[in-house]
Amino acid sequence: MAVTESVRGDTSDSAGVGAAHEGILRRQSARESAARTYARALPIVPVRARGLTIEGADGSRYLDCLSGAGTLALGHNHPVVLEAIRKVLDSGAPLHVLDLATPVKDAFITELFRTLPPGLADNARVQFCGPAGTDAVEAAFKLVRAATGRSGILAFSGAYHGMTAGALEASGGAYDVRVARLPYPQDYRCPFGVGGEHGAELAARWTETVLDDPKSGVRHPAGMILEPVQGEGGVIPAPDEWMRRMRQITADRSIPLIADEVQTGVGRTGSFWAVEHSGVTPDVMVLSKAIGGSLPLAVIVYRDDLDAWQPGAHAGTFRGNQLAMAAGMATLAYVRENRLAERAADLGSRMLGQLRRLAAEFDCIGDVRGRGLMIGVEVVEPEADPLREREQERPAGLAGEGGALGDPDWGGGVSDLAVPGDSAGRPGMPHGAGVGIGGLVGPDSARPTGGWPTGVTPADRAAVAAAAAMQSSQDHHPRPAAPELAVAIQRECLRRGLIVELGGRHSSVVRLLPPLTISDEQATAVLDRLADAVAAVSRNHPGHDRLQRPQPGQQRRADRAESTDRADRAGQGDRADRADEAG
Repeated sequence: MAVTESVRGDTSDSAGVGAAHEGILRRQSARESAARTYARALPIVPVRARGLTIEGADGSRYLDCLSGAGTLALGHNHPVVLEAIRKVLDSGAPLHVLDLATPVKDAFITELFRTLPPGLADNARVQFCGPAGTDAVEAAFKLVRAATGRSGILAFSGAYHGMTAGALEASGGAYDVRVARLPYPQDYRCPFGVGGEHGAELAARWTETVLDDPKSGVRHPAGMILEPVQGEGGVIPAPDEWMRRMRQITADRSIPLIADEVQTGVGRTGSFWAVEHSGVTPDVMVLSKAIGGSLPLAVIVYRDDLDAWQPGAHAGTFRGNQLAMAAGMATLAYVRENRLAERAADLGSRMLGQLRRLAAEFDCIGDVRGRGLMIGVEVVEPEADPLREREQERPAGLAGEGGALGDPDWGGGVSDLAVPGDSAGRPGMPHGAGVGIGGLVGPDSARPTGGWPTGVTPADRAAVAAAAAMQSSQDHHPRPAAPELAVAIQRECLRRGLIVELGGRHSSVVRLLPPLTISDEQATAVLDRLADAVAAVSRNHPGHDRLQRPQPGQQRRADRAESTDRADRAGQGDRADRADEAG
């Protein structure tokens, strides 16, 4: 707390506070490694935090939608987490015990097993690894190699599994590897140029061919590792049917399936574990981030018949972190008991609906996707030609009327709507992914021939039309990624007190990873700030006329943003901050 006290001792001396803030940043730049990442895009000095809110050394307050890259399932300093840590500290229990049994570890394992998919929980073993997810990935590879006697690993393009050598080999940016790379299905930038169910089927067939063709150059592997939602790869949810195909393909060929749930686990995607959306039970699950309740912890959970380790075959000095186990047990129990996964599914669906309305307003948003509270907004070059020979026409009148992100009554979304005469769904939208508008999307869905259902608002129609426009552009002419615009949006978000991450193949996807405890009011504040940031970038971009589509009958968001004074953001008493203080 020394830093906090030194910069907050005299709140009236704003110059002194600012100087301390800048001094800390200068010393960080001078002394820390050139490999630092988040600190470059987010030049802040956090000194206090609670829930969604971070307070900087200069007194500025931010809504944190980075959440420690998904680590903070309950947000910063949640009371149940702090109480669990204090209980261990006050008890006099040892904090470091290697792999010895303790009451704290026993309670953590019991709660963890209670949450596992039933097909795994009944015959599972757990291995405590080093403190990071990448350590658990390494352990998973060693496990399946020991169990099968084989060495190769199957992984997918766009993957991210960590920064150690073996995990990097299985990640999307690797080159000199022992890993066979397979296509990961996605709609917006489908590797086969078709998207939807057809694209996922082609990806599955490619996998089967690689494994069954004796001349493919790929030996029978020790395992396959996949992410149910690619996070760093651009927030790309795997289609449920494709997940089931991967499970069947691997089971038929005695290949252990490894699910990397480091970022997707503990309710993040709307189920406690993301594999549960598809009903798949993997052979190995890699877990970290949220399972430590904000403290370092990583484990693998696997079928007991794979337990071919020799004593000491895998170890780690800090695998007995008692504080992390206590915080993790409290977090797992709180998420389960308060049904926060279901909450994430509902709120995430509504947020995706609102973001799709924003996409209808700004041509620089190429795609909106996600699952639960793992959301991505892909930023594209609006004035560039599509990545095909011809331009895909967009339906007219995309935004409709109303639907302002700041409206208090934005909860209806489009998830419960159904277009008359279209109940079969649209192949281009993975089942269960995002807002659940698969049956609403199609060339004619913006104006259904059978009429709109009773109670459908103009804002709902706008969201449907926005999704239709994105789907139309996905069939299949995505625009080039725009990393510079994405950086500008991230910067404008920070100026407005919103912390977001960038990801994706070209770092052009704005990512939202809010804590599962975020309220509706806070979500509205997040989306308002993001919308204002997009508008500001649109207003200042040379291709302004192409960045934003005219909206008949409604004032442009960019104009509203231009007339709004943001100078007092550090002292603003916004709704989200009040909600945190009341919580």
